[in-house]
Amino acid sequence: MQQYRAVLLILFILLFLPDASQAETDQGPAGLITITLPGGAIIHAELADTPQKRAEGLMYRTHLGSDRGMLFTFLEAQAWTFWMKNTKIPLDIIWLNEKKQIIHIEPNVPVCTNQDDSCPQYRPNHDALYVLELAGGRAESLKLQRDSKLQFRVP
Repeated sequence: MQQYRAVLLILFILLFLPDASQAETDQGPAGLITITLPGGAIIHAELADTPQKRAEGLMYRTHLGSDRGMLFTFLEAQAWTFWMKNTKIPLDIIWLNEKKQIIHIEPNVPVCTNQDDSCPQYRPNHDALYVLELAGGRAESLKLQRDSKLQFRVP
């Protein structure tokens, strides 16, 4: 009788409890951060949370999917400066405050082909704790604007 109960318990666990591998997480596919936009669209973003990852960013990429991006996180809010050195695709650069509200957008920032370090620099007028980079033109197509609030959790 105990074996019968044990088999039933195992079947119950397998059939009715969520599979940990399929559980919804804040790290979407392959460790990407899931960002929910005000209109309900989802962006899966790589996390740039170390000095090395932030320095490299999206350099050398030749494509960025419409549902992909890179989320830069910082330990303190500042008017973080970005540039497009060695970046091969136009980007929308979106700065967010500690409340995850958009404080500034630089749309369709062009690639910089200068061989030296003379690429233009882009920065907000206010301090930001996060910066999201999307493929050029996505912010407009997603109707993102100043004060829009994004939803995400950083591990």
